[in-house]
Amino acid sequence: MEMIDLEKQCKEPAFIEKLAWLYGPEGAEAALGRCGEVLAGFVKSFGTAAEALFSAPGRTEVGGNHTDHQHGNVLAAAVDLDILAAAAPNQSGMIRVQSQGYPLMVVDLADLRPKTEEENTTAALIRGVAARMAALGCPLQNAGLDVYMTSTVPGGSGLSSSAAFEVLMGTILNDLFWGGRCDPVEIAQIGQYAENVFFGKPCGLMDQTASSVGGVVAIDFADTAHPVVEQIGLDLHKNGYALCILNSGAGHADLTDEYAGITNELKAVCAYFGKEVLRDVPEEEFLAALPEVRKAAGDRAVNRAFHVYGENRRAVEEAQALRAGAFDRFLALVRESGRSSAMYLQNVIPTGQTTAQELMVTLALCERILAGRGAVRVHGGGFGGTAQAFVPLELLETFREKTEAVLGAGSCHVVTIRPAGGIRLG
Repeated sequence: MEMIDLEKQCKEPAFIEKLAWLYGPEGAEAALGRCGEVLAGFVKSFGTAAEALFSAPGRTEVGGNHTDHQHGNVLAAAVDLDILAAAAPNQSGMIRVQSQGYPLMVVDLADLRPKTEEENTTAALIRGVAARMAALGCPLQNAGLDVYMTSTVPGGSGLSSSAAFEVLMGTILNDLFWGGRCDPVEIAQIGQYAENVFFGKPCGLMDQTASSVGGVVAIDFADTAHPVVEQIGLDLHKNGYALCILNSGAGHADLTDEYAGITNELKAVCAYFGKEVLRDVPEEEFLAALPEVRKAAGDRAVNRAFHVYGENRRAVEEAQALRAGAFDRFLALVRESGRSSAMYLQNVIPTGQTTAQELMVTLALCERILAGRGAVRVHGGGFGGTAQAFVPLELLETFREKTEAVLGAGSCHVVTIRPAGGIRLG
């Protein structure tokens, strides 16, 4: 498809309607402008016309804090912030990615091995996604790809820009080189592989699944090769609430050891029972052996296991509450989840920190402003990063003003739930 065809398509009513469906009526105009920007950016960067437009969203974790890597239950949602890209095959044997405002990244498709020097870099994610897809049979030999992208998913926002990037790359390669063979869950698994093996982060599968599938999704990871994924309808505005993600001001770039500490301590609990993940250890057996497990794994590991058992139940109950339209019950469960994460999972304050406790201050501030209404909890991995709040619409502007007065301008992101995951727009 020539660029002129894409430009023409962007002006057609059906395309505008698609943007309104994806970004909401109020976001369609801005999205259309971004489409023009990436098409122009592609030509400027690569000297040729793009052939397609793609988008992959950020995600918010609604329930199931740190349960996915234990093959547990989660509730998550795609949001209206996304990575938007123009792309075209180039037959160069290289993947070239130009992200607006950043240096060009080039990955050689002839060398798809993990590279230590690339760990924790975007290049590792590109190489990892391509490597996994090639191993599964995607015909990338003698291929090549040019991509120009722009993102509204803030880095460090807790909305998982890395998962959005992995899903975007997987969606593009799947569409342009494999005829759409992979379904959204398979694309999510490819992204997780890239992050685990090439990027070097021991993440679960929730982030990628929420970004790839879209909407609100209840996910059961009992069988990670075939997770059970169910979309659930939710209109926050009709329930009288807005969803806010709050940047606490603490980064999470150096917290890999904290995240790994959670999985390692839970592994120590599981090892007592000869199992790999907590999903395979019945809670009754855990409770019966508690004195011995404390000696074998330590008390923090035991408390973290208590959290996972309870959080799995809460994630299921949250999904049930949303299906039943019991939004007040849902909010009560969110509040319980936040307390459990802070008390038992202990992923709000980095180990040993006393002076810098930005995330806990953020939670305390939000609870004070909400004054018993709505709900607030740690969001995502924790330790730094973000909090999530469900805020009554009539309180939203006051909530934003008061939180940003403490946390800084732009720290309160009001997001909406997006109905689709990784997608080709045109």
